[in-house]
Amino acid sequence: VQLQASGGGLVQPGGSLRLSCAASGFTSDYYAIGWFRQAPGKEREGVSCISSSDGRILYAHSVKGRFTISRDNAKNTVYLQMNSLKPEDTAVYYCAVETSKYYSKYPSCDPQSQNFWSQGTQVTVSS
Repeated sequence: VQLQASGGGLVQPGGSLRLSCAASGFTSDYYAIGWFRQAPGKEREGVSCISSSDGRILYAHSVKGRFTISRDNAKNTVYLQMNSLKPEDTAVYYCAVETSKYYSKYPSCDPQSQNFWSQGTQVTVSS
C-alpha cells in the first residue's frame, strides 16, 4: 500500500486548505482511511477517518464543524477540506490506513492502529 499526501501550505487564520491522499496497492476491501496530525512537541492525533464499507466518519472534537473528510473511490483519493483554520491547526498532516474487517465498519482513528502511513505535508496557520 502506498499513500501520497499533498496540499499543505501556509495560510492565514480563518483561511482554507484542502489536503489530498492518493492511495494505491490495496488488496483488501476492508480498511479505514484517515487524516492525522502532529504538532511540534505533541503526540500524533487522529483528525478524521472514514470507513471503507459504509462511509462511517469520525472527527476529532477540535475540528468538528470546520473540517470535512471525503473520498473519491474512482480516483482512490481521500480529501480533507479544512475551513476556518486556526493557529492551533498548525502541524504536519499524514494520511494513514488501518486494515481489518472491523475497522472497515468502525474506524478507530487511533494512530497506534494504523498499518500504513503517507509522508507528511506541513500545514502552517499564521498571520
